[in-house]
This record gives sequence, structure tokens and C-alpha cells, in this order.
Amino acid sequence: MAYILKKTVAIVGMMGAGKTAVGTALARLIDVEFCDSDLEIIRAANMSIAEIFERDGEDFFRQREAEVLARLLDGTPGILSTGGGAFLSEVNQKTIGQQGTSVWLRADLELLWSRVRHKNTRPLLRTADPHETLRALCEVREKSYRMANITVDANPSYSIDAMASKVADALLLQPEILERR
Repeated sequence: MAYILKKTVAIVGMMGAGKTAVGTALARLIDVEFCDSDLEIIRAANMSIAEIFERDGEDFFRQREAEVLARLLDGTPGILSTGGGAFLSEVNQKTIGQQGTSVWLRADLELLWSRVRHKNTRPLLRTADPHETLRALCEVREKSYRMANITVDANPSYSIDAMASKVADALLLQPEILERR
């Protein structure tokens, strides 16, 4: 089945929601390019996000993130995975809304925790109580994520491909974004 993607789809949500995995599968499903804004930042800085946070701080990182998002949204429509904090910025929300559309992969705390608890690549979780930190981040960020154009609920029983299909189905309800040929 062939698709026509008319706007870039920015996948937003918490760390561990599956933005990169689902975004990659979605791009493959609808045959468009996939891009990960975090990977673009890593390439540009030639250091990890954790290293950027440590050396330059979160504010510096967020400024670079906004620049990269604007650049990535200014091209051929594709699937764009964003960092967990990217959509908190009103500037990024506006840029994504003007040049694309946003999809929130909503996942509950325990699903997120099961996916991130053994990773040391999450600088915001380098705390004495990372589970509590994740819970607090979820609580604070939910208000921003609710601003997304589309919400798709994650479920631990869904495969990555099943989640990508769910996102595609949600996008197909918006013919100004995605349609079948």
C-alpha cells in the first residue's frame, strides 16, 4: 500500500515512549525518510547529549535543539523523532505546528520505567531516585504533550510495528497530513 505524506510528523513524548523505534517503523511503513533530532544534535556537536548537558547545560542544549528542529522541519515531509523535552518549548510547539504536525506517544509511568531504568544515557535521570524523577518529569511534561495534534496510546503488549500502524491509522484520519494513494 502506498502513502502520501504531506507534512512532517514530529513524534513527541517521554523518554522511553518509543519515539525513535516507532518513528523508524512508521517511516518504513509509509516509505518516507526518518530523522532523529537527538542524533542530529549529537552529530553536530560531536558529543553525546549527556556530555552536552554536563559541559554546556540544559539551556544550551535546548537552544541547539530548537535550531535543529527548525532545520529538519524545513525539508521534504518525513518522520521526525524529537527528544523528550523538545515539545516543552512553546517555540518548538509553534515551529512544529506551522511546518508539520505532532503525535504524542502516550505511555504510562511503569512502561516508561521498564524501558529506561537500565540505561545510563538519560542525563535527567542521573539522580538519587531516578524512578521518582521520571514520575515528576511525566507529571510536569504531560501538560505540554497534551498540546500535540494527535495522541496515540502505547501498550506494553504492542510490537513496534503495531504501534507504527496505530500511528499511521491516526494520521490517516487527517487527510491533510497522510493519505493512501
